[in-house]
Amino acid sequence: MLTHVQWPTPPDTVTDDLGATESAVNPPRRLIVTIYALYARETQNWLSVSSLVRLLGDLGVDEPSVRSSISRLKRRGILVSHRKDGVVGYALSESALDIIHEGDQRIFHTSRASVSDGWLMAVFSIPESERGKRHAIRTILTSKGFGTTAPGVWIAPAHLQQGTADALRAAGLDQFVDLFRAEHIAFADLREKVAQWWNLDQLHELYAEFIDQFQPLYHRVTDRPEISPRDAFVAYVQMLTTWRRLPYLDPGLPLELLPGDWNGATAATIFNRLQQVLAEPAHDHVRLLLS
Repeated sequence: MLTHVQWPTPPDTVTDDLGATESAVNPPRRLIVTIYALYARETQNWLSVSSLVRLLGDLGVDEPSVRSSISRLKRRGILVSHRKDGVVGYALSESALDIIHEGDQRIFHTSRASVSDGWLMAVFSIPESERGKRHAIRTILTSKGFGTTAPGVWIAPAHLQQGTADALRAAGLDQFVDLFRAEHIAFADLREKVAQWWNLDQLHELYAEFIDQFQPLYHRVTDRPEISPRDAFVAYVQMLTTWRRLPYLDPGLPLELLPGDWNGATAATIFNRLQQVLAEPAHDHVRLLLS
């Protein structure tokens, strides 16, 4: 079986290319990160430049674009150069690997909360002398799927507690944040408040884009699951690269608090079915090429 993958948000940081803020058109650098996250952990976190050029060629990316994207990922601290037996190649940096390992669960095993689970509240107040840390805290909370109830007060389903605490602690920001378990008891309608705390319209549109792009393939593999390894690789990498941003914007909110026409469940069904059908033949294609 494949080892799996991850990535969060924020623009203008090292994690941008690991993240979820761009359109459904996948630039080469994001495809490269997906390929590393899916397949390089089987090869001691290393891929040669020539292998990347061949794999990205299957995805319609020319060699100059591959090399340019590798250089950008290296400058951003995501890839590090490393020769193996005299062959030029690259590995994911330790920080990028940490992000990928942390996100495996989020991408492939999304949890759906219920109202009875309660909520996780994050409250922070940063002294003016430490104001640079405000952005760092907001970045972590956004990447975990938190919504905002008021300045400095953020909310998420309770099941995100451990991952949030671990991320804040790892970043050395836990001293500035208090986490609380909470229950909404009054006064506004909770369904209306959830629509204010999270950008559900944006999420609905992103799910709709994913459905429009991959539902035809879903119907095809459901009716006729046979697919060549190369075609499976192309479809799987594109699909996963597009999907991976969504679990970081949707924290698994309770279905009973979401709009009646919520399309996230349909998108998840498409993702899970394509994951089931495409992952192994895609892996066969990469294994053959790397051998």
